[in-house]
Amino acid sequence: MLAAVVPSINEKWEVKEVPTPKPGANQVLIRIHASGICYTDVHATKGVLGVKFPYIIGHEPAGEVVALGEGVTTRKVGDRVGVPWLQSACGRCEWCLRGKSLFCPNHIATGINIAGGHAEYMVAYADATQLIPNGVSYDQAAPIFCAGYTVYSGLRLADPKPHERIAVVGIGALGHLGIQYSKAAGFETIAVTHSKDKEELAYKLGADNVVSDGEGLLKENGQHGGDSSSSGGDGGAGADVILATSNSYKATADAIKGLRPDGRVILMGVSSTETLTVPPEMLFKRARIIGSTQNDREHLYEALDYVAKGKVKVKTEIFSLEEISNAYDKVANGNVRFKAVINPTK
Repeated sequence: MLAAVVPSINEKWEVKEVPTPKPGANQVLIRIHASGICYTDVHATKGVLGVKFPYIIGHEPAGEVVALGEGVTTRKVGDRVGVPWLQSACGRCEWCLRGKSLFCPNHIATGINIAGGHAEYMVAYADATQLIPNGVSYDQAAPIFCAGYTVYSGLRLADPKPHERIAVVGIGALGHLGIQYSKAAGFETIAVTHSKDKEELAYKLGADNVVSDGEGLLKENGQHGGDSSSSGGDGGAGADVILATSNSYKATADAIKGLRPDGRVILMGVSSTETLTVPPEMLFKRARIIGSTQNDREHLYEALDYVAKGKVKVKTEIFSLEEISNAYDKVANGNVRFKAVINPTK
């Protein structure tokens, strides 16, 4: 089969012929129809995540089950499935026993310590796969298994209450989905972006308002209404939840200026070059910064369901497998506005 192989740390991806894998016990073989490139692939390529090269990475795969390993009863040949980050855990450590296998120090992660989806075929543990809803294309499904899952799971972790306001910082791969999920869930949503060319798009995605920074967010009264001078403090201005999807910690720290009392910052974007500076407002507002990845399998189901119902649509740029090195460079350099998706059948 053809696969994109990362030969060593920070080296150019190579498309080459490699043996087609065979599913082991409790595994399935998947013919990949779409594989999203996530910015985490950039971190992996740079050696941040401990991948042992040469390796096939990619953790947003979607495809068709074509073979079953021994003991598989929950999947059948022909199933349309995707695979999230977490595939398996030890089942014996404290975190597994607590039901929090994401924190298992020996967990198996797609594209990190089990070969990923940037190939024509991949194997995955059957119980890790998720059935793709009918009517959802592979191209739309694949990015949900990381980008969509992550941002929607962060929204759920924030536990927003009725009438609370959501701000989305960074209108990129995660952020453009964050706006849609927030609106689909019924929340007033503000997009925070410095990019003037993204303002119109943010409104089309469902944003109720668009501001450029934390000061703008602080002045945004939205539908809370009321006179801030009579209600004390900043009144109805600002956001109750900030979904920090940007890779710029500077943008995240700036947006915190517009956080309301008892507000939550859900940190999902990662910067390898900046330090997150926490302003003193966090203390006086009794606010929280909460790290978030993919928190509950139920969230993945719901994230896919919103796509199936037409309430969320991924903006994609499609590449063939042979073009994957170019696609990676565009992602790494910030030249893909939203989601780059590899189609090995293209």
